[in-house]
Amino acid sequence: MTFLGMLFLAVVVGSVMIVGAQVFPTYVEYRAILKAAKKASEGATVAQVREIFQRASEVDDFTSVKPNDLEITKKGDQVVVSFAYQREIPSSARPTWS
Repeated sequence: MTFLGMLFLAVVVGSVMIVGAQVFPTYVEYRAILKAAKKASEGATVAQVREIFQRASEVDDFTSVKPNDLEITKKGDQVVVSFAYQREIPSSARPTWS
């Protein structure tokens, strides 16, 4: 492999690693929120659901979705917990000039 080929490969691998380093924490947070919502659906009342979710959010240390952001409904005798989650990951860091 030539020097230019190795340099190109290093740039591609480096770019993938940078994107992965930005996306991975967001994915982990989303999975923690899903787990907390699933656990919260075990509650019988709205207050219990919000309390269970709050405790799970403190354990998993996320603040993107708060207990008041939950949409709690009942289908038959099952509690359904849903939420809206949006996170934007910047594609490049722009310097801020003062």
